[in-house]
Amino acid sequence: MRSGNEPLGMAPVQVPTPRAAPADDVAVAVADRRARVAAAAARGLRDATVRARRTDPPTATSDPRRADADRDRRRHWARRVAVLDLALVATTGGVATVLVSSVASEPAAFVAALVVGLVVLLGAALAVGRCWNPLLVSSGGLEYGRVLRAGGGALLVLALAGVALREWRLQPYTLIVLPTAVLAVVAGRGVARAVLHRRRRSGVGLTNVLAVGCEESVDALVRRTRRAPEFGWTVVAACTPAGLGECSGVPVVGDLDDVAERAVRVGAEVVVVTPSPGWSGRRLHRLAWQLEGTDLDLVVDPGLMEIAGPRLHMTPVDGLPMIRLTQPVFRGAGRLVKSVGDRLVAALALVPLTPLLLAVAVAVKLEDRGPVLFRQERVGKEGSSFRMIKFRSMVTDAERARAQLSSDVVEGPLFKMRRDPRVTRTGAVLRRYSLDELPQLFNVLGGSMSLVGPRPPLPAEVAEYADDARRRLLVRPGMTGLWQVSGRSDLSWDETVRLDLRYVENWSPGLDIHILARTVLAVITGRGAY
Repeated sequence: MRSGNEPLGMAPVQVPTPRAAPADDVAVAVADRRARVAAAAARGLRDATVRARRTDPPTATSDPRRADADRDRRRHWARRVAVLDLALVATTGGVATVLVSSVASEPAAFVAALVVGLVVLLGAALAVGRCWNPLLVSSGGLEYGRVLRAGGGALLVLALAGVALREWRLQPYTLIVLPTAVLAVVAGRGVARAVLHRRRRSGVGLTNVLAVGCEESVDALVRRTRRAPEFGWTVVAACTPAGLGECSGVPVVGDLDDVAERAVRVGAEVVVVTPSPGWSGRRLHRLAWQLEGTDLDLVVDPGLMEIAGPRLHMTPVDGLPMIRLTQPVFRGAGRLVKSVGDRLVAALALVPLTPLLLAVAVAVKLEDRGPVLFRQERVGKEGSSFRMIKFRSMVTDAERARAQLSSDVVEGPLFKMRRDPRVTRTGAVLRRYSLDELPQLFNVLGGSMSLVGPRPPLPAEVAEYADDARRRLLVRPGMTGLWQVSGRSDLSWDETVRLDLRYVENWSPGLDIHILARTVLAVITGRGAY
């Protein structure tokens, strides 16, 4: 019979009387229960997928078909990069092989076999090293590292083959031709990455992201993805503890219990879990189970702001992954190499730049017959003062006239004015292409500045620094830095401090090379220069 509280059409549930399980059956029972939970979660996700596709029409910005198209574009892009790699190996390797063999007077058949063998060997090394993974192609440092490791492995194989076969004629090709081909691949990857970034900035080939976490952390993720569209992420929806509203214009489609189902409904390709008070390791584990068997990637934000990969290390403790955070290094052999390298590069750069320096000096002098150079006290490493020199780009009484001007940006201690009337006509051109900063090479040569580093501040700015901003003084200021290649004067004060601290905390020789390469593009475009 049915009781009065039972819904119509539903049979009463028979609850079996629990019995005591033998002690040796407890482990088996627990394991069986975990397996049933995992299977039920997987079935639930598949059912949610079917329901979403049947009942929920996708919005214009979260079409699952667009997600499929984006995946296809990434795979197609990876195939194009693979073809580019092999073409560069064949071209540069072939040319280098012909040049080397012409000196040794090698037969044509031997040369042809070497070229084919080089393409096969390096192509296999790139494939084994997963250098054509669609998620890693054009990703930057990780991508270049894999290419270099693959090239190193190919070089080792070729060297061992020469020793085993006693074919000593392979030595020049191992030491010259193969490294040349690897460097050509790295250069080609750099060009391909620049092209891809340009496509992403125009909204092509972006990856749909579902952000999970509290409102503040989701807002931060949305702002970062919009500030750096070249990374390829676009947040199309969010799941927050409240489950309602929006975050920086992104609709909130559910709460923290609806993540797997909502990810399918909005056509997401990546689920990013950001810090949230209501999120636990157990809940993250359940979400990972629910996403098994889908094309969705799960990404976890550890909440370590501006800490880069070189300082993060994974340490397992009894199967539990722990993140080890090493301390930043401000002294030692690496910093010594940086200092010596800065001075050497500055000395070498001043030689070919001498005619340009003289031409700019003449142009500044002819503008108003005033002094050519502008000297100003700046604060350097550990709070020491130095005189920074630049080509004068303003009128001679610019400092006195500053009190009568209002800044375009009032936050922070910086004074920035987009159309500063004190800038001369010649000075506007110099600032547009950063030519006014070339005399700072003498500061680098003298050791008060570096080629790459934080922006050199004024004493009045340092007096207003908060504790976090003072960490910028732990290293030498630079002629260029993350602040310059990321927008220069277009950046807010908080963004400038954030970028400088990222450099201070995560410095590496590779980061310096990356910034110097981006500086060339920033100077050509003149973005944020005023």
